[in-house]
Amino acid sequence: MASKTSISEILAGFFHLFFYFSTVSALSGAIIAGNSTLKSRNGTFELGFFSPNGGSLWYLGIWYGAIPIKTYVWVANRENPIKDPSSATVKLMAGKLTIFDSGNNSIWATTNHDKASRTGLFDTGNLVLFNRKRELVWQSFDYPTDSWLPEMNFTVNHSLVSWESPTNPAAGKYIFRLKPLEYGQFVLLYEDREVYWTSGKWNRNSFSGIPEMTVKYIYDFRFMNAYTPNAYFVYTEPDPNLRPFSRFYIDFSGVMKQQTWSSQINNWYMFWSRPENHCDVYGICGKNGFCIDPSGRKTCSCMAGFSPEKISGWDSGDYSDGCIRDHSFECSENDKFVDMGLMAFSSKATVSFSGDPKTCRESCLRNCSCLGFTYSEDIAFCENLYGGFFNVKNLTSGSPGKVLSVKVSQDFYITSGENCRKTSRTLIAGLCALSLVMAGALILQAIIWKRRRSKRRRMADISASGLRVFSYKELDTATRGFSEKLGHGGFGVVFRGVLPDSSQVAVKRLEKPGVSGEKEFINEILTIGTLQHVNLVRLRGFCSENLNRLLVYDFMVNGPLSSYFNQESTKTLDWETRFKIALGSARGIAYLHEECRDTVIHCDIKPENILLDHDFTAKVSDFGMAKLLGREFSRVATTTRGTRGYLAPEWIAGLPITSKADVYSYGMTLLEIVSGRRNLQSDFPVSLPAKEWCFPAWASERVAEGEEGAVVDGRLGSVFDRAEAERLCRVAVWCIQDEEKERPAMGDVVKMVQGTVEVRVPPQPRSLKALVAEEEVVRGSPGSESSCSV
Repeated sequence: MASKTSISEILAGFFHLFFYFSTVSALSGAIIAGNSTLKSRNGTFELGFFSPNGGSLWYLGIWYGAIPIKTYVWVANRENPIKDPSSATVKLMAGKLTIFDSGNNSIWATTNHDKASRTGLFDTGNLVLFNRKRELVWQSFDYPTDSWLPEMNFTVNHSLVSWESPTNPAAGKYIFRLKPLEYGQFVLLYEDREVYWTSGKWNRNSFSGIPEMTVKYIYDFRFMNAYTPNAYFVYTEPDPNLRPFSRFYIDFSGVMKQQTWSSQINNWYMFWSRPENHCDVYGICGKNGFCIDPSGRKTCSCMAGFSPEKISGWDSGDYSDGCIRDHSFECSENDKFVDMGLMAFSSKATVSFSGDPKTCRESCLRNCSCLGFTYSEDIAFCENLYGGFFNVKNLTSGSPGKVLSVKVSQDFYITSGENCRKTSRTLIAGLCALSLVMAGALILQAIIWKRRRSKRRRMADISASGLRVFSYKELDTATRGFSEKLGHGGFGVVFRGVLPDSSQVAVKRLEKPGVSGEKEFINEILTIGTLQHVNLVRLRGFCSENLNRLLVYDFMVNGPLSSYFNQESTKTLDWETRFKIALGSARGIAYLHEECRDTVIHCDIKPENILLDHDFTAKVSDFGMAKLLGREFSRVATTTRGTRGYLAPEWIAGLPITSKADVYSYGMTLLEIVSGRRNLQSDFPVSLPAKEWCFPAWASERVAEGEEGAVVDGRLGSVFDRAEAERLCRVAVWCIQDEEKERPAMGDVVKMVQGTVEVRVPPQPRSLKALVAEEEVVRGSPGSESSCSV
């Protein structure tokens, strides 16, 4: 059944009909054969056979034809693939679009009742069939698979069904539906029965559970006939010519996402996703899986005593097959239990009874089918668990859940705080019976053993992290005695070095490190080493010997961004590169703020700390230094190392520092990227007005008055994108607002820079406006000297 349409959509449909009937004739032979394809008018989409993993199974599908990354938005025969595409065909047979395999067997066909005589592929990604009367009889938009495209009316009869895995487009376990009567909202379901996310109710402009819809997107959203059986939801673009490629889709792990294509990074950008906490996806870790990372980088682990059922799936991020008992497990009354702590979970079968913890354990040990138990101390109540664990995730103290104990084999190595305490008490009791000399010797031996074990564990952690431990002698040799200085930053001196394998590195020698102990220093380094992003400088290793603390990074060929801000130099950057740097650095900072397990506040964002690799990709450096060296040192370094112009007002006022301080510093840096000059210049001629001498104040006034073009580097002439320049200037001024709450979060900054949300004209920051007025008065006095400082 075709979707409900408005008058404007009907007129648009007539235009599409006219186009296709003027360009596509009736087709009697094969529409697609073998590796041939059918393209839409502008080449935006393409229809043909594909194999998602380069294997032997092939499907008829639609993908974006205008971008280099194959992204599939619709699959016809997702449950019935073909094995030999070379002789497969797609034909109009008996009025229906039909797939035939090499044996001329029908594999899949459209479900239209009226016979079709023509077919076509729109630039919206909609595959359509028309009869001889030029009436629409079937369209792929009425039968979506996992993707929802602009202009597709989403009705109560539609659903998006995830792929089974990243390489298998068969219907998976997760479904996205519109439920206007029961809920008045969209829902995500597991196996079409368990609701694990809802959009919230529609309130005429947005869904209550999606506050982002209150921001003006590049798309217009409409919910027609809400709360009725005829309800449908659609999103369209105000100007198709400015539309970036975009789609909503439900991925194989059950997360609903919106992607937009970025021509700047030549890749997809994740614009929006739900649930934000991946552990909230029902069944994401499969049977006996344990959700450990809500960000989704390594989402699942197996319960104690269990291992992944399919290693290949877990390696690709598909955890749905869950975990099975370790092969070494043999049921015995000598089995042990591992206390997993406070958990939320479900189990297929439970047996409940009154009793104490000992009774719970003994009862579970007597039954080989029992996987574990829970005990409620307040009511002396036991539950023995059978059939597997589902939706297991850790809970914080005070949350509604149960302390879960899992049965493991008697050989399973168990360590816990209580065991350690018992061992310590036993050791102390024994030592008391010995002489003081023997006690001292044993204690000393225990300390040495513990330190060695701790060091072995740290070395194992370092090895697992991929970081290399350098000796001071190695780095002294690599840097030729620390002779080639690259720069002196707020946290130390940086030297150029060459390793024995001829790879170039940058070695930072820290000054006055706040973390003095080797153990604490290594722990913090391991944390920094886990931060991996295309727009962060990669930490390769470190050295911690005596009082020497050195960090080894990848060497950035094109140096710091600051080296391109000399107005007298011929060394400059074209507009495309500047925009790439602005977006890349924003992405790197947003990753630190919003995608790490713990928020990382940089505290020293400036052009000197944005490095450029061989193709001018921006790499944020010195991240994690604030935590590594301590905030007080970071603050001193920031205020005394020549970066005064990037400090947010809260630094100077002594207020608590949040991630919005980085947003302010990024805004100041963005002004420099656009203008190609430093914000503060001590050698600026006194004769010029204070508004021009204090560039941020002058620039923010120009932007507030709609004169963004005046801020752009004059060396570019007219060779720059005016729309992008306007956007970057506005973003910069929004970032340097006085009040933290008026500045956008870095995640929103990325969207603003990319142009996926509208950027309104910002007001001029009050402190800069007042500063200009004050400076004009001060500089009017003979011998006065300005102190433009933000």
